[in-house]
Amino acid sequence: MKMSKLYAPTLREVPAEAEIASHQLMLRAGMIRKAAGGVYSYLPLALRTLRKIEKIVREEMDAKGGQEIAMPIVQPAEIWQQTGRWDVYGDEMFRLKDRHQRDFCLGPTHEEMVTTLIKADVRSYRQLPLLVYQIQNKYRDEIRPRFGLMRGREFIMKDLYSFDRDSEGLDISYKKMYNAYSRIFTRCGLTFRPVEADPGAIGGSGTHEFMVLADSGEAAIAYCEKCEYAANVEKAELLPIMKQDEPAADCVSKSTPGQRTILDVAGFLSVSPERLIKSMAYMTEKGPVLALVRGDHEVNEIKLQNNLNALQMDIASEADIRANFGSIPGYLGPVALNGVKVVADASVMNMVNAVCGANKPDEHLVNVMPGRDFKADSITDLRLIREADPCPRCGAPVKTARGIEVGQVFKLHTKYSESLGATYLNEDGQEKLMVMGCYGVGVSRTMAAAIEQHHDEDGIIWPASIAPYQVAIVPINVKDEAQMVLCDKIYRDLTEAGLEVLLDDRDERSGVKFKDADLIGFPLRITVGPKALKENMVEVKIRKTKEIQFFPQGEHVRGVRGLLSVL
Repeated sequence: MKMSKLYAPTLREVPAEAEIASHQLMLRAGMIRKAAGGVYSYLPLALRTLRKIEKIVREEMDAKGGQEIAMPIVQPAEIWQQTGRWDVYGDEMFRLKDRHQRDFCLGPTHEEMVTTLIKADVRSYRQLPLLVYQIQNKYRDEIRPRFGLMRGREFIMKDLYSFDRDSEGLDISYKKMYNAYSRIFTRCGLTFRPVEADPGAIGGSGTHEFMVLADSGEAAIAYCEKCEYAANVEKAELLPIMKQDEPAADCVSKSTPGQRTILDVAGFLSVSPERLIKSMAYMTEKGPVLALVRGDHEVNEIKLQNNLNALQMDIASEADIRANFGSIPGYLGPVALNGVKVVADASVMNMVNAVCGANKPDEHLVNVMPGRDFKADSITDLRLIREADPCPRCGAPVKTARGIEVGQVFKLHTKYSESLGATYLNEDGQEKLMVMGCYGVGVSRTMAAAIEQHHDEDGIIWPASIAPYQVAIVPINVKDEAQMVLCDKIYRDLTEAGLEVLLDDRDERSGVKFKDADLIGFPLRITVGPKALKENMVEVKIRKTKEIQFFPQGEHVRGVRGLLSVL
């Protein structure tokens, strides 16, 4: 490819709308252009990288027995209503009506569609297990699309669905996909970590997210270096903190005028925040809820919502607290609280002589004994993990990091086959529910995540396996016939050797061309100038390390191949 013909309109300035590196660099490198909020056009460089990621995904899916299909993006409401997800998905789902006023949606995912498809044709145990996948656009009406391809309304995804006879078969399919995903992201040149996660709106139980480690990641993960436990912080388990060895005292009320926050109350009463009970009020479709954690901890709202099995959950307003809890913000507590469900973290129930709100203005209770002075309707792991908390597996201090979710594997079990009637006949002629799993890779997000992990102040640093072009050839002076003859020869030699090469034949200053090569992120750059002609050497610069190597003309193909094999 000649650079003079390439549709890649590079930018020198950082676009004001771009907040993170991948968004900035894809716009500057002429890879994407915004059509609307969260909707982008892919230009040739981006599309080449996307196709390479898709090729890797296809190879790994096919190797595990996956068969590629294509399902419709426009899906009828009826199948979503059968599973109950038409309402659960809420405003994130793009909904539309046809001319007959029938309801449809643009597919945010395809569990309903694939289950409906497979149940019509698969009837015997002999047809199972079955793994089918597709690579296509998905649509989710994000409330705030941002970060370019990281959180968009339209994105490219690979979704595979497994259908098995039983849970043992599902375990095998799940392990296949887990291993395939590890190979996919390794081949894409990414540093990643599989972590335990919450299934969210997909449902089911048993799921791992594949996280690309990057400071810009929206998700926080906790991991243990001693036993290799890792989980999204929303899922990370915590063992209860044991009861203090301290005699119980009588519960009494203390005046705490104007002291509303944990730190205010702790300072006023001269106690540490860990002696306080933090009371958080929420409103759900099932009624008001009071969540309790220790004063130095935070409520994990995902764990709370899962415990309640609630579809909607919002922090209670001051008006909600007055009307439903009979209290006021800053002085809310579980003692003598009637008509409200109380969910307590297990560590709270092990506290001794604690402090909590008295449900009266300017008053707190001291020497509160959980179990004696109040009861909890549910006792569970409710807190958010943090750096140095003990690992739930081995007890060693955990570490935390930021990550970008690029893939997730789910055990759906019979969640969809039961509601949609997907059954098969076993060896005895008995009708059984198919046992399902689903497995997604964010293809466009993987491209963005690769940039987040591989860039510097000059631009993108592509792993060779997914770079739009592997090599850029830059002549110092395109008007020098001898230089261009050598460039053309190197271009032909590398192309005939099966490498992907771009020749920058633009009549521009060499500095401009060097900057564009660094910005776009070609793994290798070959510079052809007077030195190359005089010394019969080919100069190759490695984008990742900035190291320069020289190969004798005639050995440049072997040299370039060798460098690419380790990038």
